[in-house]
Amino acid sequence: MQDKLDKRDRAAQFRLRLARAMEDRHVSQSALARRIGVDRSTVSQLLTDSGARLPNAHVVGGCASALGVSADWLLSLSNRPESAAELLAGSLTMTEAPRALVDERIFEWHQQAAGYKIRYVPATLPDMLKTRAVLEWEYAPHLGRTADQAIGASEDRLTWMRSAQSDYEIAMPLFEIHSFAHGAGYYDGLPLQVRLEQIDHLLNLCDQLYPRLRIYLFDAKRLYSAPVTIFGPLLCVFYAGSHYMAFRDRDRIEVFTRHFDTLVREADLTARHFPTHLRQLRASITNR
Repeated sequence: MQDKLDKRDRAAQFRLRLARAMEDRHVSQSALARRIGVDRSTVSQLLTDSGARLPNAHVVGGCASALGVSADWLLSLSNRPESAAELLAGSLTMTEAPRALVDERIFEWHQQAAGYKIRYVPATLPDMLKTRAVLEWEYAPHLGRTADQAIGASEDRLTWMRSAQSDYEIAMPLFEIHSFAHGAGYYDGLPLQVRLEQIDHLLNLCDQLYPRLRIYLFDAKRLYSAPVTIFGPLLCVFYAGSHYMAFRDRDRIEVFTRHFDTLVREADLTARHFPTHLRQLRASITNR
C-alpha cells in the first residue's frame, strides 16, 4: 500500500515540477511537444493525468533536456533542478591567478566570508602579515614601474583583512618560517634587517590579534598540504600557480576543512608557542 502511495506522490510531484519548469522558462505545451517530438495532447496528459504512472524514460529525458533541468529533479530523486554538468560547473571553477598581491578575486572572497573562520595554508609567508619592505623585495621585480602603486593598494586590502571580523587560522610548514628567518631557499638574498623587522612585525600582530589570528607550524616530513584557503562553509580555494581552483560544494569543503584540522591538531608548534619560537629564531640569526 505504501509503495502505491509513494508512486502517486512521485507522479504528482512530477506534474508539479514539470509545470514549474515550463513556467520558469516560458515554454508552452505546444513548444515543449515540438522539442521532445510528441503530440501536444501527450504534454497535456503529462500535466493533468491524476494517475500514478510516470512517463517513460525517453519522455522524461526529453522534458529535462528541453527545459534545462535534471531528470532526477523531475522524478523527485534530487532537490536540485540543475543538470549534473551545471552542478559540476558551479561547484568547481578555475580562475586565473595573476602574479600580484591581493587581487580583486581574492579580496572579494575574503569580503564574502567576513565573520566566518578562514583557514589558510599559504604558499610562502602570508601576504597579509608581511611588511612593506618584504612585499617590495618579493613583488617589485615582477610588477616593474607599477610596483609602488600596486603595493599601496594591496596594503589597504591587507589592512582590511586584518581588521575584519573573521578569525584566521594559518598553518605553515616549520621549514618555511626557518627559511625566512635564515634567508634561505625562496628568501635567499633578503637582507637581515628586513627579516628582523618582519619578525618583529609578526610578533606585534600575534600580540595584537591573538586569538583572532592563530598561526600553527607543522612538520612537512610528516604532513603535507598544498596552498589552500577555506572560507568558512562557503568556499575552498587551491592555489595552483597560474590559476585558483575553487570548490563550492559543501561535501568537499568539509573534506578539506578536516584536512586543515589535522594540520592544526598535529602541529609541532601551536599558536600559543609560535611567538616564543619566533623570538628564538630572531635571537639565533642576530647572534650569528
